[in-house]
Amino acid sequence: MGHSMVSLIERKRDGGTLRPDEIEWIIGEFTADAVPDYQMAAMLMAIFQRSFDADELAAWTKAMLHSGETLALDAVTAPKVDKHSTGGVGDKVSIPLAPMVAACGVAVPMMSGRGLGHTGGTLDKLESIPGFRTALDPPEFASILEKTGLVLAGQSESLVPADRRIYALRDATATVPSLPLIASSIMSKKLAEDLDGLVLDVKVGSGAFMRAEEDARRLAETMVAIGSSNGTATVAVLTSMEQPLGRAVGNACEIAESVAVLRGEGPADLVEITMRLGVEMLLLGGVAGDVDDASSRLQATIDTGSALDKLVEVVEAQGGDPAVIHDTALLAQPRRFHEITAGRSGVVSRCDALAVGRAAVALGAGRQRKEDSVDHAVSIELLAKVGDEVAHGDALARIGYNDTERFEAALPLLTAALGVGVDADPGPLIIGEVR
Repeated sequence: MGHSMVSLIERKRDGGTLRPDEIEWIIGEFTADAVPDYQMAAMLMAIFQRSFDADELAAWTKAMLHSGETLALDAVTAPKVDKHSTGGVGDKVSIPLAPMVAACGVAVPMMSGRGLGHTGGTLDKLESIPGFRTALDPPEFASILEKTGLVLAGQSESLVPADRRIYALRDATATVPSLPLIASSIMSKKLAEDLDGLVLDVKVGSGAFMRAEEDARRLAETMVAIGSSNGTATVAVLTSMEQPLGRAVGNACEIAESVAVLRGEGPADLVEITMRLGVEMLLLGGVAGDVDDASSRLQATIDTGSALDKLVEVVEAQGGDPAVIHDTALLAQPRRFHEITAGRSGVVSRCDALAVGRAAVALGAGRQRKEDSVDHAVSIELLAKVGDEVAHGDALARIGYNDTERFEAALPLLTAALGVGVDADPGPLIIGEVR
């Protein structure tokens, strides 16, 4: 049966619902290039404004999942568990986490995304490793996973192709912070991976797409329900994104900080989140008996160097240069630096994740349009974060840049993101969980 995209946009715009056959038609026609980007962009805005009911969300996720191939990972005998973050600033957790978990005997078929809005993208960070290939077709994806127990890749042209294209449109049309679009995007990709378990890191705060805990919990509950209804054990952990995670914000600099975690030298907040999510992954994978056992196993991968070795192994398997992992100074570096200093003595009271993320995009670390290129070298180093004591004149942040015009656009954003007061409490990193 034929449908009119204009009529369907009008119906959703005006608060109506879409039937499963109509949703299947929309996704199928868009994937086949019969529905143009501008009409899908209009539909995304209508969904953003009117949302989906449960039946629409289930149908949209199913249509996305079946818009292309799914992964055949039967040859991988180890339990398969993935992790996904809803997006944050300085959120490089996947890069140290995946090799730690894989070194414990859990296969990690990690399918990640690019920067979206003000948030960084794991693929953009990984591609700052010279030669590293994130575009793998399903057979190669499966082959590397079987060989190394770990893949760090994006969507191939044939795997959930509708989501890959919708993902880019959302970034360019201000429709990113939509519960049904976030939930269906994440879960369609994850269900295509033939997983035994999935751990979700649902960010809450100024730098997250869900600013309020109530909204984040609702998103977590939605995704856990989608996973469970499709036979994939799913756990969500709610974590704070009021300020960036770790000290580094950018691409190459976040690879360097990820390697520092694997050397036992990472910042405390980044290590805490990485360990908590890793524990959940080992428990879902059935390779640890309890939380203490899982924590000990993860720490052992750092102490013995097995997690770092696993990262080197997967970098080599995906065509990257392992030399930059052994010596992160070989990664792309900015040509110029500028420090922002404290105008008074006191305690850092503000390090706003959203403003820092926007400053990073302005520098060139992210995209303002889907066709923009990314400068892997530019960086923001947060030298003091909320709760840290500083003296007048102390450096709060260091900007690494290449383009003066971009620096001038980023500087006021970053300056406004930072504040010094009398006292401040950063609050807990782990806010809650949904099972």
